[in-house]
Amino acid sequence: MKKFLFLILLVSLFLISACTNEKTQSLEAFYKEAKIESIDKVIIQEGSTGASKTITKQEQINEFVSLIKDIKFTPQENQEKRVGWKYGITLFDSKREFKFTLSEIDDIYYDSNPDIYPIVENYYKQLEIVEK
Repeated sequence: MKKFLFLILLVSLFLISACTNEKTQSLEAFYKEAKIESIDKVIIQEGSTGASKTITKQEQINEFVSLIKDIKFTPQENQEKRVGWKYGITLFDSKREFKFTLSEIDDIYYDSNPDIYPIVENYYKQLEIVEK
């Protein structure tokens, strides 16, 4: 009986781990997997208003990407669907685009370390000041 329970437990753990095969990785690893090599445009969209800012100056793109590329994303245990997001970001190269929100990449929910939210929010607000 103990062997049977052990086997059920082992199979259950295997199935759980198979369902969460995502791993912790940097944002740069995600967009490199999407074959984004040379970013030539960035759009940051605010989720609450729908307003967006487009960055096309290479110096600004490099500055923004350097702030976020090394942030680590760890899959959350709870993968239930959610509604709404704070900021959405789209990275473009001449052929492709990579879209994500601050907590979701490719339909998987993540925690970021360090927290990406204040970094993106501060940069977005900085863009507003520059545009005025």
